Amino acid sequence: MKAVFISDAHLRKSTDERYQKMMDFLEDIKRGNIQVTVNAATNETEKKLISDLYIAGDFFDYWFCTKEDINPEFKPVIEKLIELQKAGIRVHFSEGNHDFFMGEYFHDVLGMEVLEENTEAKLDGLNVLIAHGDTADQSNTTYLFFRGLLRSRAFYNFQRLIPAPVRWKLAGLTSTASKEMTAQNGNGLVKKMHPFVMEKFNEGYDVIILGHCHVPGINYYKIQNRKKTFATLGDWIQYYSFLYYENNNFFLQHYRP
Repeated sequence: MKAVFISDAHLRKSTDERYQKMMDFLEDIKRGNIQVTVNAATNETEKKLISDLYIAGDFFDYWFCTKEDINPEFKPVIEKLIELQKAGIRVHFSEGNHDFFMGEYFHDVLGMEVLEENTEAKLDGLNVLIAHGDTADQSNTTYLFFRGLLRSRAFYNFQRLIPAPVRWKLAGLTSTASKEMTAQNGNGLVKKMHPFVMEKFNEGYDVIILGHCHVPGINYYKIQNRKKTFATLGDWIQYYSFLYYENNNFFLQHYRP
């Protein structure tokens, strides 16, 4: 199995640089042209055709679309994801703190996997947990309250009554508010994730992959004589980073078209 993991692209306008780079990245994935490390000791790289793409939240800077009304700015990258799917590449979403209510379109219409919180995967015998990571820090109670409010059924029904262009304008405002509530040093946020990660390791997971902190990193532990891996995915704003998996090995990469 060969898989790629990304998070925090925060796509908004199709003319943005990160949007264009994401389009190039997905095209390279579709064509099997993704250049990845295959040997950490020698930094040897090869072009690979992957089987699975895992998106660990905040792929879009906001969503609030319905299957009848898709934001025109998002249509090009959605079409590219559909092309990947038609090429036989499975697409999996873990919702983030900026993009949620995604299941009724990406799952119900397109048939992609969408999970509100954690995505569990088996990678060649490894028990893997993929999540956005915004709830790993339980001390930010203001944000958790705001998050719960936005994801409530009452808010879901309310936003469906608002005309789509107005809804997307309001979504941009809530996106900004969410950023302000969760804004903190990325490395500090990684430290706050550690208790959650260790808890999940003790539950039997071998690999924890999180987004949200916008800092790419990979750390290894040995717990009960078993290797454990904790990876943070970085972002597509500063780092253009992604994680590549093959044969029980993970390699942190940076996209260079």
